Amino acid sequence: MDVRDYLKILQARWKIVAVVTVVVILGALGASLIATPVYQASTRLFVSTSTGTTVNEAYQGNQLSQQLVTSYAKLLTGETLAQRTIDSVGPDRLGGLSAAEISSKVTATSAPDTVLLDLSVQDASPELAREIANALSDEFVVMVKDLGTPANGGTAPARVVVEQRAQTPAEPVSPKTSRNVALGAAIGLLLGIGLAVVRDRLDNTVKERKVVEDIAGAAMVGTIPFDKEREVHQAINFHEGNSASAEAYRELRTNLQFLAVDRPPSVIVVTSSLPSEGKTTTAVNIALVLAEAGKKVCLVEGDLRKPRVSKYLGLIGSVGLSSVLAGQADLDDVLQVTSNADLTVLASGPIPPNPSELLGTDTAHAVFADLRRRFDYVIIDASPLLPVTDAAVLSALADGALVIARHGSTKREQLSRAVGNLHSVGATILGTVITMTPLNGRGSYEYKYYYDSDPVVADVAVGGSVDSNPVGERKVTSTVI
Repeated sequence: MDVRDYLKILQARWKIVAVVTVVVILGALGASLIATPVYQASTRLFVSTSTGTTVNEAYQGNQLSQQLVTSYAKLLTGETLAQRTIDSVGPDRLGGLSAAEISSKVTATSAPDTVLLDLSVQDASPELAREIANALSDEFVVMVKDLGTPANGGTAPARVVVEQRAQTPAEPVSPKTSRNVALGAAIGLLLGIGLAVVRDRLDNTVKERKVVEDIAGAAMVGTIPFDKEREVHQAINFHEGNSASAEAYRELRTNLQFLAVDRPPSVIVVTSSLPSEGKTTTAVNIALVLAEAGKKVCLVEGDLRKPRVSKYLGLIGSVGLSSVLAGQADLDDVLQVTSNADLTVLASGPIPPNPSELLGTDTAHAVFADLRRRFDYVIIDASPLLPVTDAAVLSALADGALVIARHGSTKREQLSRAVGNLHSVGATILGTVITMTPLNGRGSYEYKYYYDSDPVVADVAVGGSVDSNPVGERKVTSTVI
């Protein structure tokens, strides 16, 4: 994978990145708001030693002071100093804390090559932090004097002076809300990106043209974009405009007509792996778009288990294919002509108890042979391939099958099994169609159409004359992103 692949993943799964980032930011903000503020009070100590009169003695004294600073830093954080301070000033002034508790709040640092010591105390109370810091500093001065004084008396070689006393801190040192939020944003962004990539790698649904073609062993002949209107009105009125869906079906029509130039398929089964993948809507609109081109089309409601064609087109579904196959009606009696004179519908009829057996009879062969002679195209809306064998039986009677896969829903193994079912009966797979493709983002398919009115027609309509012959342009493009 290169950078562009990762960018496409992020474009397609930006919601995951956004949600994870927001959640982590809110978590960091919440943790900062509920955390107890901690204040820090600091004092600065100066360490000095007795110096001689010569330069060498002064240098040695300074070196000694620097060495003592390292040792004193450890003494400042020890429990011995804490206990001396408690004994000296009383436990009440130090908040009733034990020596161990006080020492755990103390840090001591020294700058390299200096004789300065910084003592810091952190506590939830700014006043208590100040009191502890100052009390420890004062007691440390006494402690150093006691430790440095010789047993036989005399002057201590080193002394400590409180150079800067602690003040009451105004702002807490923890939590740092802005820092935590920024850190949360960075961590959330990285986690979101990682989760998006992992989710994409684990996603085994079909989205890419190449993947679908490799599984089916046939070309992808069409892509149908997602259209909310199709959830309410499945049938497209191709005379009302050039929507993205309408242009997609027109492109599909063109591809079907050129699948085999010498012997183009005329009896076509439309099926899918599982229900709810858009096969019936696709079958209905393929029939409508072929009729729009002036072809004589018969749309057969071949799904004898859950028929939907007659419902989508507002036709009578109580008599139809099953009635003819059962010998209860003649074919001419059940064919229904739609508002489009070029489109005829053969409804399902009553739902039989044995659809697969009924579709495999010699009568079924004869019915579809008769339809082939009467019409330019016979489009059969069949049952899904995986739950039942009806579609495979019908595909054996037809010139081939169009396999429908839903973008981001149909799994690769499901499509592979469906293709295997067709191959097992010797059916021809004419091609595949991906439905409900996103209009934007990774794996989207862009349908753009430009239509300019022909000035010749416009002028004639108003009774004018033309001196030139400009040509209007109608361009349809389908670009896989």
